[in-house]
Amino acid sequence: MPKSIETFDDTQADALLTGLVEQYSPSREEHPAVTYLITQMQNLGFHAYIDGAGNAIGELGNGTRTLLLLGHIDTVPGYIPVRREGNLLYGRGTVDAKGPLATFVAAATRAGTQPDKRVIVVGAVEEEAATSKGARFLLDKLTPEAVIIGEPSNWDRVTVAYKGRLLLEYTLTHEIAHTAGQEINACEAAFAFWQHVIEYAETFNAERAGMFTQLSPTLRAIRSEEDGFTQTAALKLSFRLPEQLDVETLQVTLRALAGDAQLHISGYEVAFRGDKTTPLARAFIMALSEAGVRPQFKVKSGTSDMNVVGPVWGHSILAYGPGDSTLDHTPHEHIDLNEYHRAIEVLKRVIEVW
Repeated sequence: MPKSIETFDDTQADALLTGLVEQYSPSREEHPAVTYLITQMQNLGFHAYIDGAGNAIGELGNGTRTLLLLGHIDTVPGYIPVRREGNLLYGRGTVDAKGPLATFVAAATRAGTQPDKRVIVVGAVEEEAATSKGARFLLDKLTPEAVIIGEPSNWDRVTVAYKGRLLLEYTLTHEIAHTAGQEINACEAAFAFWQHVIEYAETFNAERAGMFTQLSPTLRAIRSEEDGFTQTAALKLSFRLPEQLDVETLQVTLRALAGDAQLHISGYEVAFRGDKTTPLARAFIMALSEAGVRPQFKVKSGTSDMNVVGPVWGHSILAYGPGDSTLDHTPHEHIDLNEYHRAIEVLKRVIEVW
């Protein structure tokens, strides 16, 4: 049996999170963090193991109704020294998304084994990579009745939807011409392509109000080089995709705008929206109301493993976790431990009443 709420207090929850954050785990380097989490879950009474993808899996109960708490254990690169300043814990992953993952473990521990329920906590690998290896591995192995994705939304809010994503790499090589000539060089052509992309998005968004309905391109990287005979310009772009976007039309348009440049398109994920009327959503409404706040459902412009598993497992899926998502991927990433404690109690109640 897992430890009860009386024996798993906030100090122990803080130690669980701190230890997890201390295991630096950028994508594809997650194993030390996975091993740490498995050990912690075993000590707390979970049936815990590493699956074929390298995910950390912890199970409580053997009921017929499965609630999957799908977090991710990898982070973006960039080590941040782990330190505590008052109630603030600094470190890579405190927000995105070891804070939510530790919340899952702590809340499940405090809720204990629930009649007729099987609660599965997953620390998935490679969520921050375009592969989403950990989540994809689970698609044909689990059939959960409801899913909670571990992503920061603040303790008093629940995320119901994420935009889609498309990644593009543009490469153009031109023979070098004299700078006094009239021919545009590869760098100028690449810049013109980016300007055309912006114009296309502005036209698409003209009558669409609100971030979630709009096409949002971002220039992520730019590089150029010369070898004395040719000049090469390369761009990396990402697109945040709204619901009901015709992706085939978008790709045809991008290839036309690129002219004779080479395009590599990857990382496509469809936008996904969960259902706010499911038993899972009602459990969150009850838990947050009991905590003294008005339940709020929000949508996000980024992507998560919800985009991967939602189309397969259905619409009884939401994302939840403590932390300020504006700190994701930043050098200032930190979490307020008081918020973390509140989120544990909310999620414990969700597990109980779902």
